[in-house]
Amino acid sequence: MTSRAMSTTPTDTPLGRTVAETPTDIWNDSCNVDELAQAVEFGAVGATANPTIVVDNWHADPVTWATRARALADQQPSWSEREVAWAIVAEMSQRAAPLLMTAFAASGGRSGRLSIQTDPTNYRDVDALVEQALVFDGLAPNVIVKLPATRAGIAAMEEATYRGVSVNATVSFSVAQALAAAEAVERGLERRDAENRDTTRMGPVITIMMGRLEDWLRAAAERDSVAVHPSSLPWAGVATVKRAAAEWGARGFRARLLAAAIRHHLHWSELIGGDLVITLPPAWQRRFNASDVEVRSRIGDPVDPSHLAELRALDDFVRAFEPDGLAVSEFDAWGPTRKTLRTFIGSYHDLLHLVTEAQLG
Repeated sequence: MTSRAMSTTPTDTPLGRTVAETPTDIWNDSCNVDELAQAVEFGAVGATANPTIVVDNWHADPVTWATRARALADQQPSWSEREVAWAIVAEMSQRAAPLLMTAFAASGGRSGRLSIQTDPTNYRDVDALVEQALVFDGLAPNVIVKLPATRAGIAAMEEATYRGVSVNATVSFSVAQALAAAEAVERGLERRDAENRDTTRMGPVITIMMGRLEDWLRAAAERDSVAVHPSSLPWAGVATVKRAAAEWGARGFRARLLAAAIRHHLHWSELIGGDLVITLPPAWQRRFNASDVEVRSRIGDPVDPSHLAELRALDDFVRAFEPDGLAVSEFDAWGPTRKTLRTFIGSYHDLLHLVTEAQLG
C-alpha cells in the first residue's frame, strides 16, 4: 500500500482533472472491457463486478457468453450450473484485469484493481467466503475481492486479509459498517505484520453504497409518512461518506474508503479532494465529463446543518450516519442490507438461469 498511482495522460475532462489534480481516484463500475478501456483513457484506475454487472455484460454480448458457457460445460461435463457460472465470472474478470495493470504497477498495488464479488448467497458463511476469496485472489495479480459487510463477512475480511487477499467491503451503507470492516482489515494486516509477511502491495478498500442508502431512506420516508424536505434526501449518502472520511482521517486506516452507487452529481462533486475512490458507471462518466461542474476540493465542506436536521427525522439515517449507529450483530437484519442482498442474490439466480438456457438451448 504505497503511493497513489500516477495516471497516464487523462483527457481534459472533469473526471480526468479529478484524477490528475486531486487525491481522488475514479473506478469504472463495470468489468466490460470496452467500457473499461474508455474509462482508463481519462485516468480511471480500477473496475468492479457484481452479479448484476455480470448479467448486464452477458446481455450486452449474449452470443459470446452463451457460447463460452456451452464450451465450459462440454470441457467439464460434471460441472453444475453454479460451477459454470463462476467460471464465466472468472473469465470476465480475467479479460478486464490486464487493462488496469499499468496503474497497478505504478501504485505498487494500491490502485489498478479489478474487484470481484463473492457468492452473495454465502453472506452468513465465513469459511465459504474466505475459500472463494482465495480462489479469486489467484485469478490475476491485481484482483481485489468483495466481501459483504454482514456479521460473517466482517469476520471473513479479517481472515482473508491475514491470508494475503486484498478485500473490498461491499453491501455496506453506514459509517458503522465501514468502520467495522476497516477495523477487521486492520486486524488482518496487523496479524501479517506480526509474522513479517508482506502487506506493502495489498490494496483493500471499504465501500459505502451511498445511492442505495438514499434509495432506502426515500422508501422509508414514504413507508413511515415522514415529511423530509426533498432537497435534503440527496445529501444523505454524501453526509455519510463525509462522516466516514473524517473517521478515516482520525483513525489512520490502511484500507481506503470507496463511494459507490451513484445517483446524482453530488456523489462525485462533493467528494472531490478526498483520499478515496469513487466508482462510476459508464453512463455517469459520460454525463459528468460532459458537465460544467467545477472540479475543486469539496470533501472538507460540511453538509448544511439544515439538511442534517431534516435527515435526522429518519431513524435509518441516524443509524447510517453515527459511528455507533449499528452493532455488528445488527448488520444482517438492517433494511438496506437485506434489500441489496436480495438484489444481488436475484441477479446471481439470473446468471444461473442464463447458464442453464445456454446449455439446454
